[in-house]
Amino acid sequence: MASLKQLKTQFLEYIEIEKGRSLNTVSNYDHYLSRFLDFIKNDNPANINDEMVREFRLWLNRQSTGNNRATGDTLSKKTQNYYLIALRAFLKYLARQEVKTLSAERIELAKVGERSLDLITHLELSRLLDSPKGNDLKDLRDKAILELLFSTGLRVSELCSLNREMDLHSDELSIRGKGGKVRVVFISDDARNAVKAYLSARKDMSDALFIQITSPKPGLGEKSLSQASTNMDAKSLTRRSIERIVKQHAIKAGISKKVTPHVMRHMFATDLLSNGADLRSVQAILGHANIGTTQIYTHVTDKHLKEIHKKYHNKG
Repeated sequence: MASLKQLKTQFLEYIEIEKGRSLNTVSNYDHYLSRFLDFIKNDNPANINDEMVREFRLWLNRQSTGNNRATGDTLSKKTQNYYLIALRAFLKYLARQEVKTLSAERIELAKVGERSLDLITHLELSRLLDSPKGNDLKDLRDKAILELLFSTGLRVSELCSLNREMDLHSDELSIRGKGGKVRVVFISDDARNAVKAYLSARKDMSDALFIQITSPKPGLGEKSLSQASTNMDAKSLTRRSIERIVKQHAIKAGISKKVTPHVMRHMFATDLLSNGADLRSVQAILGHANIGTTQIYTHVTDKHLKEIHKKYHNKG
């Protein structure tokens, strides 16, 4: 009989090849399951039981976030649920392989509070989009990144995967998102023009749409960033790089709140809904598998509720 570690490896290969999960997702599942297996100190799937899972959940609930041990911050319920979701998926896989083990249905997720949205004001959004003002390659790139994020609502991983050969004559773009599912997003004129300006300044041969740009070395004189980039291999931007770019421009725009690519995605969704888009359409554009995920935006966009309250409350 295969050991739990061997079965874990088979499961990770299964979700990567058969289920089409991204390498990032596979890596996360590996991390969550490895911590569970290290905790239970057991290599026999038949020995996994309710008590083991209960003790693991108790251990998770007491784990420090590692950010600031002095404050006593522990893992959030949402983060704890990531471990449980991975474990349930693993147990379901074992059941399909007819491996005797604990039923996945025995594991319930922790209850979490209603998800709050990190949003910025429309004025702050406008300042953010206008932050890259220069005509060098870096500012042109950053402008295109910010405009595309707000225009399409793309996940940062989806933005990283874009190819420079994208069709800019069309206002539609096919995106392969989570689970390998393809959906269509739409590009605004501002985003299209920003991408065109950026690409026209590119001198490299990289296929990636968004590339790393290194500042010119001392002694290059008045050469611009775009000229300097011809002397190096242009590497595509990583998720972390794009997150840093968004953060830097948020600070430059005088925004005190934490701004990430996902905040831009939130702004995109709330903008659509507040202007009358229906929930199902927004779900499709965002690529949400479950409409419940999209519903987190509705309480933010119900402007008419305030009007109804003013109109009808305490009129006696």
